[in-house]
Amino acid sequence: MASLEDRPHAGLGPLGGLCAALTFGKDAGFTAVLSAPCDAPDLPSGLCDRLLEESGPAYVADLPVVGLWPCVLAEHLHSWLDRNNDRSFSIWARAVSAKPVEFEHKFGNINTPDDLSVYEHRHAIRW
Repeated sequence: MASLEDRPHAGLGPLGGLCAALTFGKDAGFTAVLSAPCDAPDLPSGLCDRLLEESGPAYVADLPVVGLWPCVLAEHLHSWLDRNNDRSFSIWARAVSAKPVEFEHKFGNINTPDDLSVYEHRHAIRW
């Protein structure tokens, strides 16, 4: 598995990671990259298939960091990050006309110890 440094430089948040993944994917000959954060457990089966139905960039309406992004967007995102201070996934997604996709599935997002406790309780996880 490849380990990628954010592009164009560190400290850009999730879009810096996506820029690195898109560049890697483009250079490797891939057509698209599926993005998902490490703190969003239980992504539904069929997620990628549902996003592919949009035939272009698409993301989960409730969690924009989960998306399917064509690798041809690598240079656009690199330029965006070089010239723009706004690193919001939602704003960049709108800038590239990505389609928000609604899911019935409730996407989890574990950002705090309380979020983790709720998740562990719900799934009867004991460490």
